[in-house]
Amino acid sequence: MKIAVLGATGWIGSHIVNEATQRGHQVVALVRDTSKVKRTDIEVRKVDLLSTANELANAIAGVDAVIASIGGRALGNHDIVKTTAERLMNTLPQVSVNRMLWVGGAGSLEVEPGIRLISTAQFPNEYKAEAIAQSEALEVFKQNTTTVDWTFVSPAAEIIPGEKLSRYRVGADQLLVDDNGDSKISVSDYAIAMIDELESNNHPCQRIGVAY
Repeated sequence: MKIAVLGATGWIGSHIVNEATQRGHQVVALVRDTSKVKRTDIEVRKVDLLSTANELANAIAGVDAVIASIGGRALGNHDIVKTTAERLMNTLPQVSVNRMLWVGGAGSLEVEPGIRLISTAQFPNEYKAEAIAQSEALEVFKQNTTTVDWTFVSPAAEIIPGEKLSRYRVGADQLLVDDNGDSKISVSDYAIAMIDELESNNHPCQRIGVAY
């Protein structure tokens, strides 16, 4: 499968690129600064999310699926998250790409019915703007009326460095916790979950959560 990874040089995006290439997929890295891509086994295309819609369309043309790993922290612009979600939903059908997976946040997951993680006293203030932006992106997908088959993949409350355990659980809108009440997953196993979902398409047009 030919996969475009938007945000391929980021921490999560680079792990997704690694997992996809290890499984034999053809990867196209979509990045703002092409000099940051040191690999020679993937195609690199320049795209600036603040530029024209035509540039995004040209960047994703000819792929089978897009995986988007977008955050606004680096640019100090959290609005770019929702804006990118909207632009992808509008642009993907124009270039006949019907599959899109999104690296989501955990803040909108429910810790109990009707209460989201972001609303709890334990949620760090420094991540609230990012969590709100991801929640807005999720609403864009839920209200989507195009033909795009999307999946929003929320990680556990803590996504951490670590070796592959090659195991994880999949939930829906509820935060997954272990027997100790912890909600964690390594970035390597999150990448496994993402590519598993890409290959299986078990959760079309849904949000899922993944955690140990």
